[in-house]
Amino acid sequence: MSDNLRGKERLDRQIIALRVAKEFQDGDVVNLGIGIPMLASNFVPAGREVVFHSENGVLGFGEVTLPGEGDLDIVNAGGQTVRPQPGMCFFGHDESFAIVRGGHLDISVMGAYQVSEKGDLANYMVPEREVGTIGGAMDLAQGARRLIIAMNHTTKEGEPRIVKKCSYLLTAPECVDLIVTDIAVIEVTDRGLVLKEVAPGWTPEEVQSMTEPTLIVDPECHDIELM
Repeated sequence: MSDNLRGKERLDRQIIALRVAKEFQDGDVVNLGIGIPMLASNFVPAGREVVFHSENGVLGFGEVTLPGEGDLDIVNAGGQTVRPQPGMCFFGHDESFAIVRGGHLDISVMGAYQVSEKGDLANYMVPEREVGTIGGAMDLAQGARRLIIAMNHTTKEGEPRIVKKCSYLLTAPECVDLIVTDIAVIEVTDRGLVLKEVAPGWTPEEVQSMTEPTLIVDPECHDIELM
């Protein structure tokens, strides 16, 4: 990454989550992974009913509560307290994973360490740290009808997270449908990675310089829209 790009303003975690939430349609059943994805429950578009699922055994929760406001028995996958909603229900891990494996999730939203140009996902193990647990990520990556990745576009060292081939251990192959980062929105297609949107102030050429595979720039590529 060039020094000229290091200082450019990027979208923060809340804005990434807001852009992800735009993808939720009325009636969708959605699982949110730990990190940026969990914030998306705070940004459901007005007029849409979205049913959030967590593999720890809860279905139908609302937004993340403010510190000190929530019930410690009602939490999302990351242990954050969430607001109860009418019709919310609780169940065991076996039933929770039956929902995932039975193909009942419309969308799963996860973070990632790497995503390949084919949509391969690596999100549970950084080899140099020699620590990591796959948890339910493998099931969620393959079980949901659509998988959205929410992450920073590069590592802290400026290395691309969107790569030609993942060097980290795979969570699941060819499973990612959409990537939302702090500088771009990219669709995974049979033709390759299609750049759909860029962060305000960024150009497709700048996004390409921070992405290892060659991007196909959509003719209608535009600034990321949040409304």
